[in-house]
Amino acid sequence: MTEAATPLIGRDGDLAELERRLSQAGEGRAHVVVVSGPAGVGRTALVERLADRHGGPVLRATGMPWEARNDYGVLAQLMPALDVAGDPVEVAARFTAGLATSEDTTLAVVDDAHLADRRSLQVLASAVRHHPQARLLVMATAVTDDPTLPADVLDLLPRIATAEITLAPLSAPEVSRLAAARGVFLHPSMAESLWRHTHGRPRPVVQLLAEVPHSTWARFDPTLPAPAAVAARVRERLSRCSPAARALAEAAAVLGPGTAARDVARLAGIEGDLLSVLDEAYTTGLVEFAPRGLTEVAPRDSMVRAAVLAAMGPAAAAAAHRRAADLMDDPARRLRLLVAASPVPDPAVADQLDTLAAEHAAVGAWGTAASLLHDSSRLTDDRLQRESRLTRAVDASIGAGDVFAAAALVPEVESLRETPLRNAVLGYLAIVRGRAVEAESRLGRAWALVNAERDPDVAAQICQRYVLHALMRGRGEELVTWADRAVALAGPEAPAAVEAAAIRGLGLAGTGRARQAMADYADLGERVRRGAQAQRVVMARGWLNLTVDAIDDARADLASAVPTTFLGGSTRISLWARAWLARAQFLAGEWDEAVRTVREANPLLERSGIVLAAPLLHWTAVAVHALRGEWEAADEALRRCDAGPQDYELMRVASYLAHAHLAEARADSSGVLRALHPLTQPWAGGSIDEPGHWPWHDMYAHALVVEGRYAEAGTFLRRHERLAADRGCASAVARLAAARGRLLGAQGDLAGSTTAFEQALETLETLPLRYDRARVNFAYGQTLRRAGKRRRADTVISTAREIFASLGATTYVARCDRELKAGGMHAARSGREAGELTPQEEAVAELVARGLSNREVAAELFLATKTVQYHLTRVYAKLGVRSRAELAARRSSSGSPAPSTRQEIG
Repeated sequence: MTEAATPLIGRDGDLAELERRLSQAGEGRAHVVVVSGPAGVGRTALVERLADRHGGPVLRATGMPWEARNDYGVLAQLMPALDVAGDPVEVAARFTAGLATSEDTTLAVVDDAHLADRRSLQVLASAVRHHPQARLLVMATAVTDDPTLPADVLDLLPRIATAEITLAPLSAPEVSRLAAARGVFLHPSMAESLWRHTHGRPRPVVQLLAEVPHSTWARFDPTLPAPAAVAARVRERLSRCSPAARALAEAAAVLGPGTAARDVARLAGIEGDLLSVLDEAYTTGLVEFAPRGLTEVAPRDSMVRAAVLAAMGPAAAAAAHRRAADLMDDPARRLRLLVAASPVPDPAVADQLDTLAAEHAAVGAWGTAASLLHDSSRLTDDRLQRESRLTRAVDASIGAGDVFAAAALVPEVESLRETPLRNAVLGYLAIVRGRAVEAESRLGRAWALVNAERDPDVAAQICQRYVLHALMRGRGEELVTWADRAVALAGPEAPAAVEAAAIRGLGLAGTGRARQAMADYADLGERVRRGAQAQRVVMARGWLNLTVDAIDDARADLASAVPTTFLGGSTRISLWARAWLARAQFLAGEWDEAVRTVREANPLLERSGIVLAAPLLHWTAVAVHALRGEWEAADEALRRCDAGPQDYELMRVASYLAHAHLAEARADSSGVLRALHPLTQPWAGGSIDEPGHWPWHDMYAHALVVEGRYAEAGTFLRRHERLAADRGCASAVARLAAARGRLLGAQGDLAGSTTAFEQALETLETLPLRYDRARVNFAYGQTLRRAGKRRRADTVISTAREIFASLGATTYVARCDRELKAGGMHAARSGREAGELTPQEEAVAELVARGLSNREVAAELFLATKTVQYHLTRVYAKLGVRSRAELAARRSSSGSPAPSTRQEIG
């Protein structure tokens, strides 16, 4: 394959560093660069890529175990005719003299330098140190993780190196990219399994991609083998072991990582000198010790473990797993060992797995439950029971947030007979994948088929899925109804009932009953204090706190609901918590933290396949980047926000708001109206209109005023002002009051406008909403300036500018500066020469030269379009230009900044 066809994944920085060293060598600064890392990490591939790109001479040598004690063996490979008589310094002089005499740089590659002879390495080191002007780069690759390697060479290599590059393993996404480059497309959970199995080392990844059947990569949680080369090496090492050391290695492979040394010894039947047996097994590279010392023994890695088990053979491995199960006190671990020992159905073990899965499901530990149920289904002989357990395994995978693993089992589940549970599970999967129409159909079919009296647990499960479905559709009344049904059918302590109750409060809040919701969450929080179910309650309570302006409480709740480490907490809930946490941080002015929260959530979002949370997460990122003038980052976040299906109302609302934020930051009021117009349609309603839930109403009203649609703005505001007052939502009251102030100011009622703005600012004094305070001050200042109250406008806009500057909102800082300049309070009021532009004319000229239309300039400066035209006519006359193009050229030649696109407008 050509270089272009075999991308070097994850090594761009390392390759750039090697090319830099090669360039220095070409300038007469010789180097010995040691590229090290664990076996299979891609050392040779990296160095060979550099050699392929190098246009000059390349000398090659490879260290061999049988030549390690052969003086000058590597040097003879590099330069066969070299006279090696004398000490290393003399040989080094002859070596450099024998290099190409042209201007080309010589690249000397010593692969597997940890197996090279010391004399050759000494000569190469002397060549570089005694002849630094030589155009020579020595590239030596070395393995660092093999306990059998000679210590003298490993000690010598870093001492002779002038630079070292230590290669890190690939990440799971990079493993996925490597697979894709070789025509194998892995879902994220499979890529993560392959990454864990290979420790992210490219060589075994590539070997397994070539050796394992393609169908394996689409399966749920397959058992991956060792690459053939690893298996052969392990068989050879096992054959050299004493019987005791081999038994120890086999016992470690059966029991797996994290096993006490005494348990490994018991399974291996070792009663005598355990330390000497451990020492032998360790030096062969078959086992390793835990970081705490000799108390725990484990296989060297998962590939070695797979190779040892394969070498044992199926019968011996199964027998060893059964013996190991008898030694275990932990029931879960005992069952895992029995599963590994059961190649055929085993009803007794299957029933035990089912019972244990139910225990984990009861506390919301869905990831563990999914794995147990999948094993249980495999060991179940009865067809109906096997199908039920497989279906429940898919449901548990979705609950854990592993949508890709669940989707891998969908073809198998869809082939099963139709049952209410089957439809409910497929409906659940459709929900988390953002497919509302499919979810509605699947859940409707499940509810039509279920007999609630005979199977109340399945009926309650369907109800709980409907609760989530109603939440995503913004239908609060439906949500509460389905939640109450779930609790009535299953009882308040059942997992489905607890999950439904955790969301029920959001339905209450979405129908104006926030106080009742808060009281209910207080009671539920007392009942559900631990485990993954508590994560659901805390997340929902944090979401509710955000809607009622309890920003500090929201941040505390949402931050505590982010981890998924306790009892297999839900990835879906963690993503929701991160999305709303980012929103709380944005509102509180913690914008760096908000962007960090979104960035840290992205890998989890991509790995899980849960598209529901994507628009909500990226909405906040769009807002921050746009307000900071980071237009490329804002556009990228908007692309992520819009990616994938958006059947659900809550996904669409977040996307609409992201578009509106970007338009408002660009002073594009018509763009704001276009983005938010769908929210004014009949489908929207419900919680989407509830004050405090989705802050879009004031944005829409401001844009209506700027566009001169005063009557529409008045009608729109009246309805939402009444609702905000009825609900007692202070943030919504303040935001709408500011929009009212802008409307009254545009209509010439300065007294009424001032009252409205002052009410907004007074309300915001009690809330930690820094961005809102800046935004209200800015609109207030614009209104005052338009009314001719320049001194007051200057004070108010300066306040806005200070807050925007503290937030890093460069877009609005620049806008404030233009407002202050247009107001003229900071400009000299005397000595203006005839023909000199006024501050207002200067502001208009600057924006027109930047490429804005008259309408856009009017929106930016909060002026009438006719006023902009008037000022522009005077600018043309004073400057002696006849067109916008001439004005832009004139100002560009005079050094005034004139970005060429709308995106650059602050």
